Amino acid sequence: MGRDRKDPQTMEENLSRRGLIVGNYCHDVLIRDGVVLADTLGGAASFISAVLDGVSVSYNLVSKVGPDFAYTTSRSPIVIPTSRTTLFHAHFDSGVDGDEHRDRVLKRVAACDPIRPSDLPGTRFDFGMAVGVGGEISPETLERMLDICTVVFVDIQGLIREFDGVDGTVRLVGLNETRFFRLLPRIGFLKASAEEALFMDVEEVRKWCCVVVTHGKDGCTVYWKDGELEIAPFAANQVDPTGAGDSFLGGFVAGLVHGLAVPDAALVGNLFGSLTVGEIGLPKFDSRLLQRVKDEVQRRKMQCIGCCERQDDELRFTKPAGHAQFHASLDAAKLIPARAVPECPWDLPSSPPKAVEQAILPQYAGQPKLVLNSIYDEQIQTVEAKRPSTSPFSVSDD
Repeated sequence: MGRDRKDPQTMEENLSRRGLIVGNYCHDVLIRDGVVLADTLGGAASFISAVLDGVSVSYNLVSKVGPDFAYTTSRSPIVIPTSRTTLFHAHFDSGVDGDEHRDRVLKRVAACDPIRPSDLPGTRFDFGMAVGVGGEISPETLERMLDICTVVFVDIQGLIREFDGVDGTVRLVGLNETRFFRLLPRIGFLKASAEEALFMDVEEVRKWCCVVVTHGKDGCTVYWKDGELEIAPFAANQVDPTGAGDSFLGGFVAGLVHGLAVPDAALVGNLFGSLTVGEIGLPKFDSRLLQRVKDEVQRRKMQCIGCCERQDDELRFTKPAGHAQFHASLDAAKLIPARAVPECPWDLPSSPPKAVEQAILPQYAGQPKLVLNSIYDEQIQTVEAKRPSTSPFSVSDD
């Protein structure tokens, strides 16, 4: 009988520790009161790549664009000559009487071809990240990822989004109403914003996989079968919330790749989310800051060596000794003088959002973006949003 794909020894024999990111690059257009404010590279894949490149995590990427794609990226996408690059318009309203909780309407204006199972590499990977934003990942493609990756991280936005047939307005549907629902027992980690979490029964889903819910300025919550814990945030000067939730997921996965326990890895995710909101569009992380973060992560790994060797959930998910000190050291890394950021000429609302070391990743394998997806996720105005048939589980009082 062949060895199970989640067996730690199998992982130890795989020396590549490579990841597979699946999700299309996009064009993002930010519009306030009918005026275009910014036109930038978007898509969860772009923000996640920036984080993984910055902290030296090896990965392959499968993404599709049209011949109109306007950017140079670290991993070349598949160009579809007969298709346009996925395009989103994010409409912001100035609000009334200085209201800081203004809605945002997200519309998919164009959609590139979907990513098919046959587009994925034929080799195996230590981890996969399914991070669709425009409906490009089908259940069949996700199932193929589950077959070739030891552990798969999924952003729920790629599972529960539907798009209005007339103007492309994003709406969310209950997770249990989708064809992805049957795959939950095979997923390692499911990431959701606080709003997106309302479209699943967290109490049910946590029995099958680890659920990570971001709460913006309040950090994030990690749920697993037998427990949950809150992870502290980092202060941020919010300029643009675009992509911060994607950067969170990239930092979280990077922490696990470098051998951290789940709570410490979530801190790394919170850190990168807070850094991303401080710049307009795709962040340009300071190289000195990145080196400091890598040094702190390596130091933390050495401090905790052996603490995650056992396979029980209690040790995998409980905050290791020194967790608060690790938070402080990462916070100090942000004090490195960064390049000047041009002052933003527009005022986006400040509101709540939006592996893996050889001997570490297999332990999580069996755990029962909105392009503007952000650790400071704003509530999205959806059209005819279908609530799940089960009562939504409220994750915050935002």
